[in-house]
Amino acid sequence: MSIDLLLLQADALPQQLPGLGAAGLMGVMWLWERRASQKREQQLDEAHARILAERTHADTLAALVRGNTEALTRLNATVEQWLRDHRGEARP
Repeated sequence: MSIDLLLLQADALPQQLPGLGAAGLMGVMWLWERRASQKREQQLDEAHARILAERTHADTLAALVRGNTEALTRLNATVEQWLRDHRGEARP
């Protein structure tokens, strides 16, 4: 019986372990650890990809806020200049 088949049949594993011997048991444990490690590595890769995507979104948002701030600053300066220019005019 192959070790991969044993890992797939986890519920039957306790009855079959004594037939493997110490080396077989160590092999099963090593394979089990490797699969868990590969799964964790995949999770880390996915998390890293999400973080990079979020960083791109955050950079875009920061640029948008910066542009809006500049536009509002120019608008404020224009309104203030208009008010200064028209303060002395008579109102109807």
